[in-house]
Amino acid sequence: MSLQESGEMYLETIYVLLKENPGAGVRSVDIGTHMGYSKPSVSRAVGLLKNGGFIKVDKDGFITLTETGKYIANKIYDRHNTLTEFLTLLGVEKDTASEDACKIEHVISDSSFEAIKNFLSENK
Repeated sequence: MSLQESGEMYLETIYVLLKENPGAGVRSVDIGTHMGYSKPSVSRAVGLLKNGGFIKVDKDGFITLTETGKYIANKIYDRHNTLTEFLTLLGVEKDTASEDACKIEHVISDSSFEAIKNFLSENK
């Protein structure tokens, strides 16, 4: 199953929530609160991600990322942080840089992203 931007955003959110609260677990309500989405929207997305093999949901409703889901979430998270850093380095205000990175992270090519990442590592 191929993911669209919204699916990537859900995976990234799950990844961030698991990172922020290790051991606490993530449930649909946590995702909805973090993203500002309604229960039906989150429920639909969780179902699609589960059917696509990106997440697992246990009997108590706790969500974990599969290896595939974790790989994609980490990739998007890395892109977000790297692009935010790059835009901030260019003089963009941090909140604006983060918002813009969120949009760019889903459409930038691997080669362009790697070029930015290399530029940052060479200019630190």
